[in-house]
Amino acid sequence: MDEQLAQTEDIAQRGLRYTREQFEQILEQTEDYVRENPTRALAYAAVAGLVFDRLPVCRILTGLARLSLIAIKPAVLIYGATKLYQAAQQEEA
Repeated sequence: MDEQLAQTEDIAQRGLRYTREQFEQILEQTEDYVRENPTRALAYAAVAGLVFDRLPVCRILTGLARLSLIAIKPAVLIYGATKLYQAAQQEEA
């Protein structure tokens, strides 16, 4: 059990280290690109800003929140029914 925990922690640490290295590499590449092509980078940033400005982000997030609240009730009901079924099966055995 302790070995599995140690392996899991080791895998998590390696994954975190790999992710940090990849993020730093992407950040360095982005900085290099911006320094080499400042006009193009500025144009890309402006276009991205316009796209994000036109997206109804608040409406999308509100819709997702409402949808998740609606979906929680049946999920809890199904979970409870499953637990009752498991308890009944354990009593029979």
